Amino acid sequence: MNTIIHKIIPVNSNLAVRKSIIGALVTSALLSGALVSSNSVAATETSQVEVSYKQQVVELLSSIETGDPAPIGYINPNKYIQHNLAVADGLAGFAAVMQLLPKGSTKAQVKRAFQDGNYVFTHTEYNFFGPEAGFDIFRFEDGKIVEHWDNLQSIAAVNPSGHTQFDGETKVTDLDKTEQNKALVARFVDSILIKGEMAKIGQFIGSKDSDYIQHNPNIGDGLSGLGKALGELAKMDMPMVVKTNHKVLGEGNFVLSISEGTFMQQHVAFYDLFRVENNMIVEHWDTIEAIPAKADWKNSNGKFGF
Repeated sequence: MNTIIHKIIPVNSNLAVRKSIIGALVTSALLSGALVSSNSVAATETSQVEVSYKQQVVELLSSIETGDPAPIGYINPNKYIQHNLAVADGLAGFAAVMQLLPKGSTKAQVKRAFQDGNYVFTHTEYNFFGPEAGFDIFRFEDGKIVEHWDNLQSIAAVNPSGHTQFDGETKVTDLDKTEQNKALVARFVDSILIKGEMAKIGQFIGSKDSDYIQHNPNIGDGLSGLGKALGELAKMDMPMVVKTNHKVLGEGNFVLSISEGTFMQQHVAFYDLFRVENNMIVEHWDTIEAIPAKADWKNSNGKFGF
């Protein structure tokens, strides 16, 4: 079980470096951003009116791998609030971490992207000194990106049911049910994860293993897989404790919950992406990231701050 836990939150000397680089969310071209011509910037500002918020974020994240400097123009250069605690605020905070990035070593492939009002949230496969699964959230204001949150976890082998941290459904449907599905997930987090009212779980997840597809690298499908994993943690006297739900975002059948709590005796952030079908939760992806001590923060914005 200890091996499993270290896969969930690995102890790695390069972890802080990897988090810093991924949190930057820009390409190595940022270091030479001052060399981008005024014509290029103007073209970017003009074209972004025609580009959806979701597409802007996909282009920005993809540029980490491609090296295209143009998507940097989607960020407000005068206001960029950073919640990755290993990165300083603003574009200026990027330069220091980008210097750590070996040329040609990056990977940033967006697997899923969603929009909820002025928020865009994504599920991305990264590689910076090692493979990472990441959720990113961006907030737009007056047409520009002004705020960023993320949560990262090392990529592991397939889980007991043969699923990876990225496979599964990607199609957005049921746009008319967005608020209904967000409310369902909010109730699930409150009743099951925070209050532990397990007798109510049948209101959210079906009884057959095939009713609930699990992408957590250490948990199998269905309620049986979930129960087994939670039971093992309880036997170790290290239960997973969700204390606060900070935000629920959604688009159609996909809902992201951002929570805070304790896992393996560490203060952590839980990012859980759920797929909802017919008013039941049918699929789940997640990342768990340890929150560093405040003395180690590079900004004062906190991990959450929604």
